Amino acid sequence: MAAILTVEQILALAPDVGAAKAGQGLANKAKWVTLGCSDGAAWGECSGSAGTPYQTRIDLSGPAFKCSCPSRKFPCKHGLGLYLLLANQPGVFPQGEPPAWVAAWLAGRAKREEKKVAAPEAEPKPVDEKAQAKRAAKRQDNVTHGLEELDRWLCDLVRQGLGAARAQPRSFWENTAKRMVDAQASGIARLVRQMADIPSSGEGWQERLLERLGRLHLLLERYKRIDTLPEPARADLRALIGFTQSQEELLAGEGIADRWVVLGQRVQREDRLRVQRTWLWGVNTKRAALILQYAAGKEVIQSLLISGTRLDAEVVFYPGAYPLRALIKTQQTPESMPPASAAYATVAEAYKAYAGALTRYSWLEQFPMALEAVYPVQREGRWIVRDEAGYLLPVAPDFKFPWELLAFSGGHPVSLFGEWDGDHLMPLGVWTKERFVPLTAIED
Repeated sequence: MAAILTVEQILALAPDVGAAKAGQGLANKAKWVTLGCSDGAAWGECSGSAGTPYQTRIDLSGPAFKCSCPSRKFPCKHGLGLYLLLANQPGVFPQGEPPAWVAAWLAGRAKREEKKVAAPEAEPKPVDEKAQAKRAAKRQDNVTHGLEELDRWLCDLVRQGLGAARAQPRSFWENTAKRMVDAQASGIARLVRQMADIPSSGEGWQERLLERLGRLHLLLERYKRIDTLPEPARADLRALIGFTQSQEELLAGEGIADRWVVLGQRVQREDRLRVQRTWLWGVNTKRAALILQYAAGKEVIQSLLISGTRLDAEVVFYPGAYPLRALIKTQQTPESMPPASAAYATVAEAYKAYAGALTRYSWLEQFPMALEAVYPVQREGRWIVRDEAGYLLPVAPDFKFPWELLAFSGGHPVSLFGEWDGDHLMPLGVWTKERFVPLTAIED
């Protein structure tokens, strides 16, 4: 049989907390009229509110799910419940040939994959280079004028003092952000919106706001001299401003083949989008890769990248002075990851690596940080992690699972992975003696 994910990895596939909880409730043999499995699939019919049981099937090589229920969530609670039951009680699934309704679905999936492989590449459409150049020049003018306006706004803000900024309504920041969107500098708009909550963020807000303003000023000054910068630095600035890179062009280039470990995932909202960050670590190349995926509204983020698994893949990095963001060019089926970590031995070593990354890319927002042998500790109502040498890192105040992390530790050192933003660590996964446990892949 294909490798089965752990309970934590299956729950990490849930589209939201409600689906995860409902799926756990269905991981009960009594809820299922029929059950079965083969080497590459599992299936079952679940009693529901309808007169006919819902037919649920899983392609374990994906994993991929299909269910006859009317839910728009993917995977639905029935798919999650069936997979959780298989992980917890594989003995209740009789081995056999898939029934017709499962076999037809598996055959359809296989046929579509064959078509993808066999399909000839479409002939590229001819490019109107003159019109393309005209559009690029027009956007460049829009961005330049927008950033000049932002520079004046920034100087006025600092001249009036941070106290005046604190008294401003949210519209003060939002109107400037909208102006940057109009100037086709959506990346700058995001940076401005991020500052709106800082004045009301409590003690130390002045330092945090001044740091953000300083970074934004540095970005504007560097953009004025963009033609004198080396190509990696120019690529970083263009990406920060909001210029996009063609994925087709990137994927046409040479990638880096390695065995990649999926260390953690986090989903957050940015404006009207949900953004999923997935962190990979190359076993041989010893480098991190960040895979970004976006969804709007009720759109589902579908991915074969599951925390706590590893896969052979070819990865292509976006250009930059400190390349992190990447695309997956080709990949194999993921498999469970052994209980081992590619972690920094001490907090001091991790922070040195972070400082080195900042010297190459000053606007780094999240740094992947895997730590070996640290203790989760609560001090004066705040959570920290410390290493054997006594060095500390504060845990993010909005981390939802500090007591679970402490339970995994049991008073002993653990290895964990998280995102470091320069001020706080957001733990995303922890290694126990037997397995890697994703702490959270869902943020409401």
